[in-house]
Amino acid sequence: MKEFAYIHDEENVPDSLRSVPFLESFSEDHLNDVLHSSAIVECDPGDVIVAEGEDASRIFILLGGAVEVIKDGDVLVTMKTIGDIFGELAALEDEVRSASVVAKTKAFCLAVDQRFLEYAKPKAENSAFYSELYEFIAKLTAKRLKATSEILAKVDRELRELKAKHAK
Repeated sequence: MKEFAYIHDEENVPDSLRSVPFLESFSEDHLNDVLHSSAIVECDPGDVIVAEGEDASRIFILLGGAVEVIKDGDVLVTMKTIGDIFGELAALEDEVRSASVVAKTKAFCLAVDQRFLEYAKPKAENSAFYSELYEFIAKLTAKRLKATSEILAKVDRELRELKAKHAK
């Protein structure tokens, strides 16, 4: 895994980054602050980007390739859409990682350091910035919760059907 500082001209943020849902939720000034606290991470297949149980300070945005979220050795989900985010909850809550994320293919991520953001933009002084950040995270969490609920409902239906078959 290789890491490079992300350096950009504030006047010319690439459209490919502007169109990432997480980044497009910020004002122009706030977007530049986020990008200044970021690095590009280049991963080869099998590279562990995030390790379950490690301390968290970074939020990752998938820019290309595919990664797998793994919990207790089981693949929970494969992320392959540009703009997919991982590591956000642990980083924002200052907790350890609840799962590992491993590169399935060659992958590129933008890694945003939450601690640097807090240093550069203290919460007490930048309520608008953190309002944008937390609103995005809340929407993302709600979307993931809805998807999880749909999966659980499907599994519950299948389990009831299996129980009914075995009861006969």
